[in-house]
Amino acid sequence: MHIHRFKCFGESPGDGNPALVIEGDFSPREARQDFARERNITCVWIDPPDEANVVASVDYFYPHTRSPLCLHATLAVGQRLFMQHGGHRELTVKTAVHGQRLGLVPGADGQVMVRLQRQDASQPNLAPDLIGRLLAALGLMPLAPARVFSVGSPKLLVEVADATTLHGLTPDLPAIAAWGKTAGVNGIYVYCKVDDGSYEGRNFNHLDPALEDSATGVAAGALSALLGHGITLRQGRATARACLIETRLEGADILVGGCVQAA
Repeated sequence: MHIHRFKCFGESPGDGNPALVIEGDFSPREARQDFARERNITCVWIDPPDEANVVASVDYFYPHTRSPLCLHATLAVGQRLFMQHGGHRELTVKTAVHGQRLGLVPGADGQVMVRLQRQDASQPNLAPDLIGRLLAALGLMPLAPARVFSVGSPKLLVEVADATTLHGLTPDLPAIAAWGKTAGVNGIYVYCKVDDGSYEGRNFNHLDPALEDSATGVAAGALSALLGHGITLRQGRATARACLIETRLEGADILVGGCVQAA
């Protein structure tokens, strides 16, 4: 077994969302979940591919559950694979849970981009007070109707007025998790637009507040799909790990990426 640690989407050196990349380990799903839980960090296994034109299968585990897709861990996989294959061409990997194909695109200055496509997502019925109850902010009025979008992990996207509102939230995490299981949604992503035209956001899908994401690439991709254009998105103020996510649209593709550093 070989374990590599990376920090992904960091806005400055030393910042970023951490992930472990594991190679050469063929342990079963239960053992992988135990490994991620014991280390209390997002982990991704690089496994041999099962078809041509794919360089690897990738299997994601948060401390509390297996995940169909995690983009900050995918950036870490990209950096590791570019170290092996060279960073001169796009590589394709496939996710273990849903078989989703992901393009890994090398960028300048240690950046990695992930090529994805928008996926169909059903829109759950939202009672008028539901968002306020889930976010423990009764009376909260989103600036636009909340919508579910997905590039592989459905997120309920909720726009609030400003960063003060965003960082004042202390949501009901068990209620969000329970509602998400019923609605088929992987958490709530709350965001706001800031004065320079960029965005700031927070992701709520872990039961433990201490495990709040510092960067949620799947939410950045979903938000780009909703808005219809590329964005600059900051995240991580709540976790003291400043992260910066960049997206761009190329036809029907959505590219999500940022910096990756060995840690």
